[in-house]
Amino acid sequence: MIRLVDIHKSFGKQKVLDGLNLDIEDGKTTVIIGRSGGGKSVLLKHIIGLMKPDSGQVLVDGVDMTRLNDRDLNEIRKRFGMLFQEAALFDSMTVGENVAFPLREHGKMKEEEIWQIVADRLRSVGLSGVEEKMPSELSGGMKKRVGLARAIAMRPEIVLFDEPTTGLDPVMTEAINQLIMDTQKNFNLTCVVISHDIESIFRIGHRIAMLYEGKIIEHGTPEEIRASIDPVMVQFLSGSVEGPIVIM
Repeated sequence: MIRLVDIHKSFGKQKVLDGLNLDIEDGKTTVIIGRSGGGKSVLLKHIIGLMKPDSGQVLVDGVDMTRLNDRDLNEIRKRFGMLFQEAALFDSMTVGENVAFPLREHGKMKEEEIWQIVADRLRSVGLSGVEEKMPSELSGGMKKRVGLARAIAMRPEIVLFDEPTTGLDPVMTEAINQLIMDTQKNFNLTCVVISHDIESIFRIGHRIAMLYEGKIIEHGTPEEIRASIDPVMVQFLSGSVEGPIVIM
């Protein structure tokens, strides 16, 4: 569904993406791993069209997003949902209003239909009956689930997750992992997940891609990644300070 072809991106003299290539399979979960500050979030922003590369192509079903005007880009973005690292809920809105937000922004639905969808999406993430609560009343895990309900409100084909388990305890991490897997399966989604959590990547990923020095240096199934002999991959997965990855 998504192909990134020879993507280059620099900020001033800092080269972040350096000839990156990656194919993201339709109806599967691809997890992107790599060092903090290594360009994973920048890559995610290229996929959804929030950033344009200095050169290269971002193809969604063969359509190059880098060549679209703003109107066409906004249209193709309707196929995407995104769960931000801190859920990014609107503090001044109730849970229900947060989930309803994209429906009101992009659709022409009656209020009754909107609230039926809100209830359905909240139910799908295990949060029935919380529409009137404010984000400040929710735990970190609940906020992530509301964020996911909002991300799938428009029935997108593709959902991007930016470190969905960051800041969560092991029990809630496993709950979010299970929720991602269930949501991907139930809605037949193409998912792209950024994660540092080694256990999580092998739990949720159909494919895993390692980003290092601006390139994807390894891309395969969990079994193939576990069996990798690439020194960078071996060091990253083991968490060792010894190896080619320089500790800054």
